[in-house]
Amino acid sequence: MRPDASKKIAKATPKSGPNVVLIGAVVAVVLILAVVVAIVIGNNSKSSTSASGNAVPVGVVGGTGGGILVDPAAANAKVPTLDVYVDFQCPVCGNFEKAFGPTLTTMAKAAQVKYIVHMMTFLDTNLGNDSSKRATNAAACAADAGKFGEYHSAVFAGQPAKEGAGYTNAQLTEFAQTAGITGPALTTWQKCTDSGQHDQYVADVADTSGRAGISQTPTVKLNGKDVKLSTPEALVAEIKAAKS
Repeated sequence: MRPDASKKIAKATPKSGPNVVLIGAVVAVVLILAVVVAIVIGNNSKSSTSASGNAVPVGVVGGTGGGILVDPAAANAKVPTLDVYVDFQCPVCGNFEKAFGPTLTTMAKAAQVKYIVHMMTFLDTNLGNDSSKRATNAAACAADAGKFGEYHSAVFAGQPAKEGAGYTNAQLTEFAQTAGITGPALTTWQKCTDSGQHDQYVADVADTSGRAGISQTPTVKLNGKDVKLSTPEALVAEIKAAKS
């Protein structure tokens, strides 16, 4: 008579209950998905990288040497495009910002125009300093913080009365605070600025603008055509009459 093996089989059979291997696999998948989502979210708030490996500020339009949108509200809207070429040390650009800046910013926020600023730096050579380059890099860093328009306005509001006096690093930091960059965002902006993170972008803008035939600031183009400036009201009417 064969011995009854049922008891041994019962002992050897795993008890019913949660499948530890399956649960572990599910947890691993969830963790991986969480990491991927975090990376995607983080990258969306940071500057991108060009094919050559150089950092490109948030909001750049038209490639690595393109201008930066003052407000992203009109990024995908079918509205006219206004390209404005300025130098932060240019007194006439400062006057342009005072006269036209608030109106253009309001239109950009209302998605009525794609207001794109191209920051030039040729006055560094003319004036024998590097303030345009440093201010432009700082503004590009502000773009990464989502405060480009505010920083751009703050720099011109703080433009020295004497052309060529330039900007100190302390002033550039004050402009960031005026623009509303605070806390950890200010720390990140400071690192970006101090390291010259967007210096190559600054050089690319100068090169791209030069090849486009831009030789003076301010230069304003509506849908690629030169605009003769008179009054904010006239410019608004011209923008509204233009097709996207």
